[in-house]
Amino acid sequence: MNDLLLRSVTLPDGTATDLLISAGRIARIGNGLTTEGTVEDCGGALVLPGFVDAHCHVDKTLWGGPWVPHSAAGGLAEVIANERRRRGELGIPSPDYIGALLDAMIAHGTTHARSHVDVDPGVGLGGVEAVREALARRKGRIDVELVAFPQEGLLSKPGTLALLEEAVRSGVENIGGLDPAGIDNDPVGQLDAVFDIAGRYGCGVDIHLHDEGPLGAWQFDLIIERTRVLGLAGKVTISHGFGLCGGISAERQERIIAAMAEQRISMTTVAPVTRPAPPLRAMVAAGATLACGNDGVRDLWSPYGTGDMLERALFLAQGCGFRRDEDIELALDAATHGGARALGLADYGLAEGCFADLCIVDARVPAEAVATRPPRTLVVKSGTIVARHGTLTN
Repeated sequence: MNDLLLRSVTLPDGTATDLLISAGRIARIGNGLTTEGTVEDCGGALVLPGFVDAHCHVDKTLWGGPWVPHSAAGGLAEVIANERRRRGELGIPSPDYIGALLDAMIAHGTTHARSHVDVDPGVGLGGVEAVREALARRKGRIDVELVAFPQEGLLSKPGTLALLEEAVRSGVENIGGLDPAGIDNDPVGQLDAVFDIAGRYGCGVDIHLHDEGPLGAWQFDLIIERTRVLGLAGKVTISHGFGLCGGISAERQERIIAAMAEQRISMTTVAPVTRPAPPLRAMVAAGATLACGNDGVRDLWSPYGTGDMLERALFLAQGCGFRRDEDIELALDAATHGGARALGLADYGLAEGCFADLCIVDARVPAEAVATRPPRTLVVKSGTIVARHGTLTN
């Protein structure tokens, strides 16, 4: 692997410098660096660590295919049923659609992602296989870990639990859950089943939790308790977590956040415009991790989405009512370092010795990058340029 010198970049703290990349890592940071390898003059543009999409559903996407008008009506149950009815007709999960979305994510500067993949008796492990096929075609351009996700319910859908365990045995890194109370109507039973598999296989846990108010907060407590008892600190994520975002007392919210920080339980948000914003400032102050992701992108759940994590950081900043640069940077952190902590990524960032997963954007400071979402001039994955000006390299 040839060395790569990024000449004249601006670090997020405003430092003007050069970055020398060797053997896939940031070897040196300083001015006046030289190399016999490739030199890219960045003209003082901002360098950011590669984005981490900590919550997406790439197996569901229709990206790259013909436009499909949204056809679901009603609430969550109807959207799930509509997807079940139409996924065969539309040929999803499709390795081609998944690959097209991954390409867009790469071009936007995403270097790591966590994708929830539907596992149920209807699709079996077909979604897992489709995502793996798409990833194999893009080896070295993006790292994606998977969550075996019971979209239609776990205990309420016979056969699903065995398939989740089979997925974990096949190498899927995380086991998922979905609204233990709202979907399965058995929060203790669903969480016991999920954490039993996690405890036996040592995999991660990522639970979708849309239930709001005291019901959602109670399920936070159940998840925290199981994390502590099974010694799974640092391996558990709560996705969406609307029960922490409103409808409970400030004191209860504070206690839950403190317990999450103690057990290193992460929370991911997709910054939905129809829900209260997550308590980002309070989580940062307590040392708890908030990550973010794109959720579904152009699928049977929603026609929206671009796969751009700078756009998602913008939505998070706007949802939180942020205007000051230092606050906007908290939203950007959720799309970078927060995601890295949630995924347990080692050697992530812009320090010497870190993996060279980064992107160059035409901005002067991080807040400007979030507000204007400029094209990614360069995207570098493990020291190799994988995209330039929004187009993938060969």
